[in-house]
Amino acid sequence: MLCLPLVRTVTPALQFLRFRGKINIQRPKEPHYERARVIAVTQPKYPEPPKAVTCFRTRAQRTQHQLDNPYNEIIAREVRNWLDHSKLVAIFHLNSITADEVFRVRVQLYKQNLHLKSYGRKIIGQAVEGTRYEAILPLFHSNHCIIFSPDQQKISALLKITRKVPQMVLLGGIVEETMLSRNELMAYAQMPSLQAAQAQLVQTLNQAAGHLVQQLQTHQNNFVQVLDVHAKGENKKESAVDETQEKL
Repeated sequence: MLCLPLVRTVTPALQFLRFRGKINIQRPKEPHYERARVIAVTQPKYPEPPKAVTCFRTRAQRTQHQLDNPYNEIIAREVRNWLDHSKLVAIFHLNSITADEVFRVRVQLYKQNLHLKSYGRKIIGQAVEGTRYEAILPLFHSNHCIIFSPDQQKISALLKITRKVPQMVLLGGIVEETMLSRNELMAYAQMPSLQAAQAQLVQTLNQAAGHLVQQLQTHQNNFVQVLDVHAKGENKKESAVDETQEKL
């Protein structure tokens, strides 16, 4: 009987490899040149979608058929109403400013019967087109705000409040349907009130009338004074003559 030798099992040698860094999924390494060629050849190509016709239109052609928003007409009528019923209108340019700062300024102005509003250039143009206010339209090319007031004497309070807010730059305004520049508004704020001006005018007229009466009565008063002096001199002479006669 033939006996086979025992078969010995051999375990293979295992070697563990560890990568030094983590694999970057967002920015993977570029593949080998041959693999890159295969990927480029096998990449699918999809047909391009048809281009929209509106992309080749001009801005005038795109805006030609736009319908007017009726809400803009309502706001334009509101702006026109503010312009017609306000004796003081001030236009400001707004630099970079936060909403909280605008709110604080709005509250301070409201306490002085001043109303801060802001509208778009299109609405302003729609409101003043064909009116006597059309001259203010060039002032609305950038970010702006408008302040309305039914009392033109509030110009001093307006300048006092806005002087503390350097982000608000005064451009011009309308006072009693007259457009004024920034310097003219500053000069108007230095003028006295209507009552004070009327009192000064009455005082000047009274002084002129009193001076005229005084000038007209000057010659008469001088003549009366001369006659009075002459009469007193005659009385002194008569009294002296009487005293001498009594002594004799």
